Amino acid sequence: MVSSTPSTTARAEAEQVVYLTRELARAELKIRALEERLRLELVRKYGPKSEHLSDAQLLLLDLEPGVSSQEVEAEAEREPLPPPTPETAQKRKGGKHPGRQELPASLPRVERTVSCTPEQCVCKACGKETIVIGYEQSEQLDVEPARYFVVVTRREKRACRECASGVSAAPLPARIIEKGLVSDQMVVDAIVSKYCDHLPLYRQSAMLLRDTGVSISRATMDGWIMQAGESLLPVAAATGRELLSEGYVQADETPVPVQTTDKRGKHHQAYLWQYGRPGGSVVFDFRMGRGREGPVKFLGPFKGILQTDGYAAYDRAGGVGMMHAACWSHYPECAVIQGDFS
Repeated sequence: MVSSTPSTTARAEAEQVVYLTRELARAELKIRALEERLRLELVRKYGPKSEHLSDAQLLLLDLEPGVSSQEVEAEAEREPLPPPTPETAQKRKGGKHPGRQELPASLPRVERTVSCTPEQCVCKACGKETIVIGYEQSEQLDVEPARYFVVVTRREKRACRECASGVSAAPLPARIIEKGLVSDQMVVDAIVSKYCDHLPLYRQSAMLLRDTGVSISRATMDGWIMQAGESLLPVAAATGRELLSEGYVQADETPVPVQTTDKRGKHHQAYLWQYGRPGGSVVFDFRMGRGREGPVKFLGPFKGILQTDGYAAYDRAGGVGMMHAACWSHYPECAVIQGDFS
């Protein structure tokens, strides 16, 4: 039987210590990398404003369901709270309530006077009539429900008394939906409610039937949206030309489900290609697919800097003088992946 010497045991223990030390250092580096990856994911989720937030704030936001961009922006711009002191703690404990929020002065005011009761109009001491010496005033935010009405347009018809040259009528004003049942304001309200208030058209249709008794189908409202969108195509084209003339464009694409008429029971996976620049205009280019023809057609002979993620569809887009720049999340070793300014 061979027994290990003390020197052999000490050497093995030293090697074990060195191995465990290396493993601990490797684990710490991996934890730091995962924490940074988690932070980048939270920053991507909540937008650029979240880059100013601490790790604790980001974790709190992630635990809150339905956090809006306005809430993230407000949290990012809020100054850090000073450390509590005994004096400030005492003030908070016994401080006065700040009072109710003041309503904006820009809102119109409707005054309503509440008269005293008959018992209050007579002095209880001497029995004589009391007089008004002032008013106690308070304000509440009120709302007037939407009022639906029918606009009757009467166009003049004219004819000559002396001859039978025909009858002429005053021309109709231009409208978004020619010969439509609703006015331009109704169409605009439907668009604002859908895209700004995220109110689906089928709900708007149900609300209109409930409030007015007028039945307008969702398909009809879809026609309003499509026709209004077609009217804005020249504006979108001019915005795109202006955007490409600046020399710097950021691009990305996001999937959107689209209903088709093939009755497969599933939505088609379409894409909205977003082109814009910080603080400038933004153009959304709808495509039924994610192929290269989308950015190739939109960018055309663009010469400048195009910043995107690592999707290969952007590689061959743009003109000869275009530089393709990538974000650090996808290309940390090199921000610029291709370019030719010769």
